[in-house]
Amino acid sequence: MKAYCIVYENIDDPEMFQTYRAQVMPTIEAHGGRFLVRGGAFTVLEGEMPYSRIAVLEFPSRQAAEDWYHSPDYQRILPYRLKAARCQFVVADGIG
Repeated sequence: MKAYCIVYENIDDPEMFQTYRAQVMPTIEAHGGRFLVRGGAFTVLEGEMPYSRIAVLEFPSRQAAEDWYHSPDYQRILPYRLKAARCQFVVADGIG
């Protein structure tokens, strides 16, 4: 079953975030993942949205998503994102 990483974020340091962004794709692709949404425009239809950016990644399974997140290659670049942005990051199973 496919799984999705949903990331809400506010970027505080665009230069440092760019360092992260320049290195993240190979780590995602190595685990069968891809971006479905990456920072495009969005509309809040209900409630309050404290974040200015959304990303959605698709992986073949939740295990693949978690393996990616915990992989040495991703953990090596994760500090750039943690310093550059405030995020909420979840992984959820898809339907069937």
